[in-house]
Amino acid sequence: MRLGIIGLPNSGKTTIFNALTGQNLATGAATSGQFEVHTAVVNVPDARVEKLIAMYKPRKTAYATVTYADIGGLEKGISDGGLKGQFRNELGQVDGFVHVVRAFQDDTVPHPYGDVNPQRDVETLDGEFILADLVMVEKRLEKLQSDMRIRGKAVDKAVPVELELMERFKVQLESEKPLLELEIAPDQEKSIRGYGFLTLKPVLVVVNQGDVAGDLAKQMNYTRAGSRVVGLQGKIEAELAQLSAEDAGMFMQEYNITELSAAKVIRLSYELLAIQSFFTVGEDEVRAWSVHIGATAPEAAGAIHSDLQKGFIRAEVMKYEDLIAAGSEAAMKATGKMRLEGREYVVKDGDIVHIRHNA
Repeated sequence: MRLGIIGLPNSGKTTIFNALTGQNLATGAATSGQFEVHTAVVNVPDARVEKLIAMYKPRKTAYATVTYADIGGLEKGISDGGLKGQFRNELGQVDGFVHVVRAFQDDTVPHPYGDVNPQRDVETLDGEFILADLVMVEKRLEKLQSDMRIRGKAVDKAVPVELELMERFKVQLESEKPLLELEIAPDQEKSIRGYGFLTLKPVLVVVNQGDVAGDLAKQMNYTRAGSRVVGLQGKIEAELAQLSAEDAGMFMQEYNITELSAAKVIRLSYELLAIQSFFTVGEDEVRAWSVHIGATAPEAAGAIHSDLQKGFIRAEVMKYEDLIAAGSEAAMKATGKMRLEGREYVVKDGDIVHIRHNA
């Protein structure tokens, strides 16, 4: 799972990146139009993993992870003529966006548009992404229409199907609405995945409050499909990420912070992308795995290793809550709550799974 952290210059997106990842990158306005990407892989905080570690005392532990990419160079007008090259590729390859909008005043860091207006700023980049997608759709339509004219009845049968879809996309984008609000069949979505349309990706809007208390996110009017809005004290939480656990605890108590931004944003990222965790356990390793909500047992097996999916026979499944309540696997078996599930079983968040498979 890869999320792109985006935002206008001086929005504090690198500050948020530092808060999420514990890194200490230099902050400040990016040079106009400059392309720059910093990435970091972070563990997904999960109290369930801690309890499973205490129960199994494994030799190794692995949390689910998320990759954050701090993408610089976005500003008003960047999509004129369409996004190109590595910039477009980087934005197109992420699974979703963490869009940082500025809600703090700081005379030493002027806003590029003169005043602080989070609503305007989030709509500015949304508009740029709509324009970028529209340019791509129009170019694709030209190519498809050309194929239809040249090949006639001999044209590939997929061409008229895609042409109809692109025409729908064009109408949607010209109405200044994101593609994510359209109903798209699963097979259609799969066929266009390689295009990396930006407005097909969900967005977590992070209102960067600097060191201002309260929840300024409540002042935002942002209801687009596939979106969430959360307010964070970016300056404070970036400083917290650089402290020891003991010092951070004292700092949090002083500022009445009950949860670090990393845990909150990662949890919301999971909800945003319809991702859930299941676990494999044992004396060798306790590990959290990420799968999409609705994944079947064979698909979960494939997340562990492709060979397990190919040779899938059955899945031994325990509910996390049942295991904790029972106190051990032996107790689970005694109560009959360890189940054998087949290929149609849909994995639930928190399931503990052991795959039976052909070698």
